[in-house]
Amino acid sequence: MMWLIFGILAIIFAILNIFNFKKKSDIFRFLSLSFTSLTVCAFYADGASRVIIEDWAGLMDTMPTISKALWICVALSIVINSISLTKSYKRKNTK
Repeated sequence: MMWLIFGILAIIFAILNIFNFKKKSDIFRFLSLSFTSLTVCAFYADGASRVIIEDWAGLMDTMPTISKALWICVALSIVINSISLTKSYKRKNTK
């Protein structure tokens, strides 16, 4: 379940990055990408722990859904962070 919390935090910080791109945008971008990485690591750790305890039924039930949710969280984080980078480059080029 930690992967879900990390994924939501990654998206929240990415959105904060868009709205605060004039100040502290690098901090929010770093936090967003860090939480995206932690999301992937937590997802992998959850799957690995289920393999260790040989919970094959649990893996078959949860992996397809969790995998889709992970792809959505990572994709949203990438898209939102790319929007903030585009705004940052436009702001630097207009000065």
